[in-house]
Amino acid sequence: MTLDQRWFTEAIETTGTAFSLMGEKIHEEQTPYQKIAIWKTQTFGYLMTIDGCTMVSTRDNFLYHEMMAHPALNSHPHPETVVIIGGGDCGTLREVLKHPEVKSATQVEIDERVTRLAEQYFPELCEKNNDPRATLFFGDGIQWMKNAAPDSIDLVIIDSTDPVGPAEGLFGKRFYTDCLRALRPDGMLIQQSESPLLHLELIRAMHTAMREAGFAQTHLLHFPQPIYPSGWWSASLACKKAGALTPRLDAQAIAALDTRYYNADTHRAAFALPTYVRAALAD
Repeated sequence: MTLDQRWFTEAIETTGTAFSLMGEKIHEEQTPYQKIAIWKTQTFGYLMTIDGCTMVSTRDNFLYHEMMAHPALNSHPHPETVVIIGGGDCGTLREVLKHPEVKSATQVEIDERVTRLAEQYFPELCEKNNDPRATLFFGDGIQWMKNAAPDSIDLVIIDSTDPVGPAEGLFGKRFYTDCLRALRPDGMLIQQSESPLLHLELIRAMHTAMREAGFAQTHLLHFPQPIYPSGWWSASLACKKAGALTPRLDAQAIAALDTRYYNADTHRAAFALPTYVRAALAD
């Protein structure tokens, strides 16, 4: 086996960066939407890649899934109805359903093979898939949201891949407008928004589009994510009404979530922005 065959490498020419893990590719398939591969790595457990980009690993997925779910859920006064667009590995769904106040969580994933492979290689992420509150829907999230009933959802979580291919339409004003219409008055939307170090212009464009769609306020939160470009990731939170971001950080309730990264302190710290990021988003 050559050196190249022993390493997965995601090289990004636009940013002049690369990330590598030593391991062995154990599965690869082309679906109608994308190429999915599974690697068995030496130090990060299993790794799923889509079109050559890192998606989820056994070792560090908890960082992303916890921060995509709990800050938003603990900022909403009564998050009973949750919709996840994307999130086919089911890790975000698992975290959402740790909240007893959630009455229903619908995961809308365009590529069923992502979920079936997660069930095989990341079963720990799929342990809530049979929860009676969970619905797995395989189809186009953009169309699903367009058809959603007005004032029917408390929280939309957009757990998508990068803004290319099937996910490109999830990063624009038109989609945000459909989300806003489907949200109840206290509704919120949270979306993964790439690296604050490498993709700040994208983040600015997302926040502008969210406000142009009618969201009253937007916030950025950030957290570590070793397998993603730069190792530093973010999510953007949009609120339907102003002044809505009032966290519920009850120590006993947070302890019951059984998290590895998220707690009351990391919640507060995630919204404390570095000076240059704050300045960029204030423009």
